[in-house]
Amino acid sequence: MADDGNKEGSTWPMPKFRFEVDFGTELKGVAFQEVFGMDVETQIIEYRASNSPLFSTEKMPGISKYGNITMKRGIFVNDNTFWNWHAEIKMNTIKRRTILIKLLDEGGKVTMQWSLSNAWPTKITSNDLKSDGNEVAIDTIEIAHEQLTITNVK
Repeated sequence: MADDGNKEGSTWPMPKFRFEVDFGTELKGVAFQEVFGMDVETQIIEYRASNSPLFSTEKMPGISKYGNITMKRGIFVNDNTFWNWHAEIKMNTIKRRTILIKLLDEGGKVTMQWSLSNAWPTKITSNDLKSDGNEVAIDTIEIAHEQLTITNVK
């Protein structure tokens, strides 16, 4: 369906291939090959009141649990930023950051944004090296965080 001038919103779903990540410091607009793991799960509390006539439990929402975010990007010459950030972890002290994952439209404008609060690197992995390979070298960083907030930008 073509654009019918509808100001309410687009009739097409957003493509997922145009995005950028903002680490709020020297790393703004970092290009990643892949970002995944943006999920939330609410634990279930089962409770049965003592005066309940039903012989079953009620299910109530409990604490929310956020999964770790995994990001993959190419390795660049003289860029050890993520490794240096991970090296700062010392006995429960780490510089936590707010990380913004931005979904962009065809014009490069932000349409949707995921904000990770109090984020820090929990794991970094480099890919294997092979003398007969021709792939790009990839770093994978896993980010732990305490809250995921979604914002729709208009």
